[in-house]
Amino acid sequence: MEAYKEEFIEFMLDCEVLKFGDFVTKSGRNTPFFINTGFYRTGAQLKRLGEYYAKTIHDAFGDDFDVLFGPAYKGIPLSTATVIAFSELYGREIRYASNRKEIKDHGDKGILLGGPVGDKDRVVIIEDVTTAGTSIRETLPIIKAQGDITVLGLCVSVDREERGEGEKSALTEISEKYGMKTTAIVKMSEVTEYLLSHEVKGQRIINDKLKEAIDDYYRKYGANR
Repeated sequence: MEAYKEEFIEFMLDCEVLKFGDFVTKSGRNTPFFINTGFYRTGAQLKRLGEYYAKTIHDAFGDDFDVLFGPAYKGIPLSTATVIAFSELYGREIRYASNRKEIKDHGDKGILLGGPVGDKDRVVIIEDVTTAGTSIRETLPIIKAQGDITVLGLCVSVDREERGEGEKSALTEISEKYGMKTTAIVKMSEVTEYLLSHEVKGQRIINDKLKEAIDDYYRKYGANR
C-alpha cells in the first residue's frame, strides 16, 4: 500500500473522522465503524485532506480536466481545499464548483458557486463517502444542465466496499450506471489490513474481537464487486 494511504488512515484517526464501536448507518445497518468527515475542522486538517484528495485524483485522472465539482454541502470545502492543493502540488489551475440548494436570483445568480462550468469542460466530482449513490443522481443533472459537459468520474475519501442498491458496491454501481471512473483515497479493506498489522501511537486499534465484528458486518453487507 502506498505511503500516503497509510498516512491518511492515521490522519483520519487523529481527526476522529474514523471511529470504531457500535453505530447505525442512515440505511439502518448496525456497523462497527463509522466515518464522519464533518470532523475535519481546522485549516491544517483541510490542507492535508486536500493534498490526499489531490494525489488520488492526479493518480486516477491526471491533470487533463477543468473543474472539480463538490456537491453541497460537504463537497464545498472538499473541492476548495483540493483545487488549492492541486495548484501547489502540480502547478495546474483547476476551477472548483459546487451547487446551491436554492437558486440565487440576484448578485451572483444561478445554482452554482465557483465555476463557471460550460461547454467542453471536463469535470471530476469529489465527495466524502458514497454509500447509495443518491448524491450523484442529484448532482449529474445539475452539471449536465450547464452545457456540453464530460464527467470523467468521482473521487471519495473511503470506499466502504459494501452493497449499494444491489449486490455490487455503490462505487461500482455508479461506474457502471453512468459510465464514469470511480476511485477512493483508501478502501475499507486497506484500513482494516493496515490497522491489524500496525500500532498507532502505541495502540492496537483493531483487535481480534473488533476484526470479527468487521468480518461479520461484511458477511452481511459486503459488496460483490
